[in-house]
Amino acid sequence: MELLVVIAIIGILAGLLLPVLASSKAKANALYCQNNNKQLGVGWLMYADDHAQRLPNNFGGAAAESSANWAAGRLDWELTPDNTNITQLTEAAMGSYVSKNFSIYRCPSDSVLSPLQHSAGWSSRDRSYSMNASVGDAGTLSQSGVNTNNPGYLQFFKLTAMPAPARIFVFVEEHPDSISDGYFVNRAYYAEWIRLPASWHSGGVTLSFADGHSEFHLWKCASTKPPPLPDAANLPLDVTDDPRDFNWMIAHMSVPQTGSRSYNY
Repeated sequence: MELLVVIAIIGILAGLLLPVLASSKAKANALYCQNNNKQLGVGWLMYADDHAQRLPNNFGGAAAESSANWAAGRLDWELTPDNTNITQLTEAAMGSYVSKNFSIYRCPSDSVLSPLQHSAGWSSRDRSYSMNASVGDAGTLSQSGVNTNNPGYLQFFKLTAMPAPARIFVFVEEHPDSISDGYFVNRAYYAEWIRLPASWHSGGVTLSFADGHSEFHLWKCASTKPPPLPDAANLPLDVTDDPRDFNWMIAHMSVPQTGSRSYNY
């Protein structure tokens, strides 16, 4: 009888402690992730200092495979080598500016894999972060001086061109079902997510900004927080009914060109 009582007490204590431990681990992962973002941001600033304030390239699509990009390669749910090829991070344009530390490119909470990747024995993909599409040379998309995805907004090629660097995000955790290349883009003139930020830190995300600081931002809309699973993002995702999170992201993406309208939904 005494043994049963002891076992029951242990069970009750375990039930009380496990949620606390899980919460503590989640908070620790969020802080670790925010530090990753901070280190990427510092490397980004160091790159600009060495290149007459010109920012690292931020190519999308097939051009993202180039080692001249800030990070090379594209992620998917297949067994594509890009998913685990860390040399596409360490040997890309920013690699030497973060001491070729590939671990800072992945959030510790990000171990999301497809069933195919699980069956192949993978533990994770190698990147959780993308760069703001309005920051850096986007190749053919910005060869006219503006980004064709957001022609009414400034494209920042140099750090000195930013009027409010503390307000413009550079790196953001991206939802694992949305992330592919490192080019995080949403169009200000459409009320829909094309690429979705992550939300696995208790419904929030970590970002780094052009002045060097990093921060945590909590999302307000349920639609911004689909589960971090393959095929869970359902993009493009209309936000007409509740655009608060989308508007926040657009407001921290860039600034409108002189004479252009500011898009608000």
